[in-house]
Formats: sequence, C-alpha cells, structure tokens
Amino acid sequence: MRGWHSLALAGTLALIAAPAARAATPMAEPAAGNAREQALQAFQHDLVSVLALRATAQPLLGAALLARPLPQQPRTGSFHALISRAAAASDAGPAVQWMRLADCDPKGDACPNAGALRKLTELAPDNAAVWLLKLGTDTRNMKTEGARADLAKAADARTYDDYTGSSLAALAEVVDALPPPPATQGAGGPLGVQALIVLGNARMQPRPALPVVAQTCDNAGDDDALKADCRKLGKLLELGSSPLAQSLGLHLREVLGDPAEQAGAHEQRRNLIWQVQNYSQLALRAQDDPALAQRLLATAKQGGTEMSQMIAVLRASGVSVTAPGSWQPPAPEAGQAAPAPAHSP
Repeated sequence: MRGWHSLALAGTLALIAAPAARAATPMAEPAAGNAREQALQAFQHDLVSVLALRATAQPLLGAALLARPLPQQPRTGSFHALISRAAAASDAGPAVQWMRLADCDPKGDACPNAGALRKLTELAPDNAAVWLLKLGTDTRNMKTEGARADLAKAADARTYDDYTGSSLAALAEVVDALPPPPATQGAGGPLGVQALIVLGNARMQPRPALPVVAQTCDNAGDDDALKADCRKLGKLLELGSSPLAQSLGLHLREVLGDPAEQAGAHEQRRNLIWQVQNYSQLALRAQDDPALAQRLLATAKQGGTEMSQMIAVLRASGVSVTAPGSWQPPAPEAGQAAPAPAHSP
C-alpha cells in the first residue's frame, strides 16, 4: 500500500508541477535570430539597472529575481550583489532570506546558502517550510537525528510558506519601472509583457525536499511518535502556500488516515489539480490578453501566498475552484517524472 501511495504522490506532483512550470518558465538565453526574445532579455537587463539604484528590500528583491537568469550581468547588477543588498536592508524580512538560499554554488555542494538558512530559523521559526528545507539538508548530510528533529519542528509550526507569493508581489511592484519597448510586445501589449516577466521569474526559487518528507512518513512503521508528527504536519501542509505542499499534505492523510479520510483526500487532490491546470492555462494566455494580464498583476501586487493568488485569479476569471463531477486528472505523460526532491538553488 505504501508503494502505491508513493507512486500516487509522484504522479500528482508531476501533474501539478508540469503546467506550473510551463506557465512560469524563466527567461532563457534567446535563440539566435529570435528578435523578440532578445528584446525581452535586453529589457529585463534595463529593468535591473534601474532597480539596482533602490535602497529598500522589496524592490531589491524584485531586481535580484530579474537578474538571476540573465547571463553576463555586471558585478553590481548580479543576483549575488542585489540579494545581498536586499538582505542587508533595514526592512528585509524572511522572503529575502528565502531567496538568498539560492545564492550559492551548487557545484561546490554549498546549496542552500547556509547563512540564509540559519537566519531563517531565527526569523521564521514558526514556518514549517524552513524546517523542511533544513530536513532536506540534514538528510543529504546523513544527520539522521537532526532530520528527525527538523520534522518535529515542522509539525509544531503554525504555517507553511515558501514565499513564492512574496516573490510574485515583489516582481509585480517593480516590473512597470520602465515601459516595455515595442519590440518586446505581443498581442497583450505592455501588460502582457509585464505579466510574462513576473510569472517567468517568480517561481524558480528554493523549495523544500517534499518527497523526502513523504518517504520518511511513508516508512514510519511502528514509530507512533513519527506517525503523530507526520499526521500533524500533513494537516498543516493541506493549508500550505503552494500546490506542491498541499499535495503532500493530502498524501500524508491518505497514508496515515482512515478510509473516510483517504476518500476525502482523493477528492481534494482532484480539485487541486483542476485548479492548477486552469490557472496555468490562464497564465499562458496572459501575455496575449491585456485584461487577463492586468488581473494577474493586480492580484500579485496584493500579496498573499501562491495558492491564495491562484484561487483569487480563478474566481475573478469565472473559473470554479471545484472540479466538475465527471472530470478526472490526465495521466502523467510517459516518462514524466516528479520534480526533483531537492532545494533547487
């Protein structure tokens, strides 16, 4: 049974992550001859140059997010320089430190940024996402007792937030610092360009190793204390900030709950996949639909979590957040794997 549940989780994570990734693909290096891609990258570079003059945490966070995928940035406009300045600002909060986790060298096995992780445990000790990220690091470093303590702290936390909503808000607040040049625009005009840049740069940020958590809880065996922590954590994750966290929470209910709880989790997962797929379709359309782009940008500026923003956009667009009774999630594509169980740098 546990093996079946693990496969179900992998499939659900793949179904949730794939459309979200398509809707938020970071700006890559433009292909030769692609004039619009080249113009978009040049515009993003110009935005970073303007925003680098700011002195407060929020616009510097936005600038750092915009700078991260750009090649050959000058030192003062690099992701490292901008996220360091954002973290040093007097108004910096946990969202900045969370993004600073990615300021590391993956080749040197130095991710996530150890200083940022230590700071997060001080600034946000009631955020389960912090302890689950630390759990992934301790598991990788074979610190079994530390990982178990991390899970217990995550279970005792009051919230789960991976700060994607904060990144969306930071980008939406600064993306209009310059008007998009005509060469960057498509059918959605300037608003379509802004929505494309915000969605394309917000979500590729550190995430806890959620499949590691699933494996730990799936293998709880006769460890009643571990089972209790996993149940408690699962309830918290069901209200988490991201679709992936909520999916894991539902998975833990299926693994550790009674038959009635399992049936309810199955229905909620169906609704979750419906929500993500419909939101992803809206996000893909936004660059060509100025009214929809404006709706996405306005929602992002209001802040909140990734999930709260997603639900708000669906409702404002007239899309039900409950899947029709006859609708079933598509099967994962052949060869499609669940997202990597790591804190992506």
